[in-house]
Amino acid sequence: MISFENDYSEGASEKILQRLIETNMEQLSGYGNDRYCESAKEKIRKACGCPEAEISFLSGGTQTNRIVISSMLQPYEGVIAAQTGHVSSHEAGAIESSGHKVLTLPQHDGKIEPEELADYLNDFYGDGNHEHMVFPGMVYISHPTEYGTLYTKGELAELADICLEYHIPLYLDGARLGYALAADTDVTLKDVADYCDVFYIGGTKVGALCGEAVVFTKENVPAHFLTRIKQQGGLLAKGRLLGIQFDTLFTENLYLELGRHAMKCAEKLKAIFKEKKYPFYIDSPTNQIFVVLENEKMKELEKKVKFSFWEKADDTHTVVRFAVSWATQEEMIDELQELL
Repeated sequence: MISFENDYSEGASEKILQRLIETNMEQLSGYGNDRYCESAKEKIRKACGCPEAEISFLSGGTQTNRIVISSMLQPYEGVIAAQTGHVSSHEAGAIESSGHKVLTLPQHDGKIEPEELADYLNDFYGDGNHEHMVFPGMVYISHPTEYGTLYTKGELAELADICLEYHIPLYLDGARLGYALAADTDVTLKDVADYCDVFYIGGTKVGALCGEAVVFTKENVPAHFLTRIKQQGGLLAKGRLLGIQFDTLFTENLYLELGRHAMKCAEKLKAIFKEKKYPFYIDSPTNQIFVVLENEKMKELEKKVKFSFWEKADDTHTVVRFAVSWATQEEMIDELQELL
């Protein structure tokens, strides 16, 4: 059985594992108060071109989204997201359970359109009854999106300008940011830091055992953020585990190198699907590849290949996702090619 089910099936980059072994017996302070966490923060600040950034390490993506969003919103505010955004579709109501509503906008290949965001905000404040409604207090996007698509630099700039006009933060979910940065895109990590008020750099899906790095760029860190992280279950006593991993990811461009490997594998796999005339559901430029399979072919492949159900196309076809990652081996792609 070969797996293209997700991008977190394997453990971690061997360089990370080696660093964890080398530092295993060091006695270090807990909760992120150690030299490896500090070193990782400095490296991330340098990579972002944002020397004043405030950085926190959290245990996972859902915890990160819930804690960041709930900490930045007032009790009467909700968060704007695309209908297909992770917080509105795949986090089991984590945001709503914190007392904040997810306010959805139509998705366009997984993205929010700046014009529709501006119209939404204008209509909200133009409604004479808006004091009786959930206020839009933040805009959430992900890069890549749930469909593996990417925002352009121009789109990020437009979204940032709209958020600035309405005095609300722009938050970017970077669970797969390493793959976005390695793709054919005009958006760099420094651009993300420039346009977003807060974002996170995903480790779980890009070569780490676990962990995400939250980056506040605009001096808008919620009060007592560490306490909020702990209160909501996202703080590790052994904070070193995350610090060492991110210190390694941001040494000698490892984070980008892992992303580039995935992009190389994705291009090879996409070429195979195209050669064998499998239709693509969407043109994804990153590590998630969405194809339409006949149901009988899908059942046949499932006997030897793991992949993800995405949605029903029609009565006889299904949209499925094949995900490659930092750990994908080309031999796996060759084996899939034979099965296809």
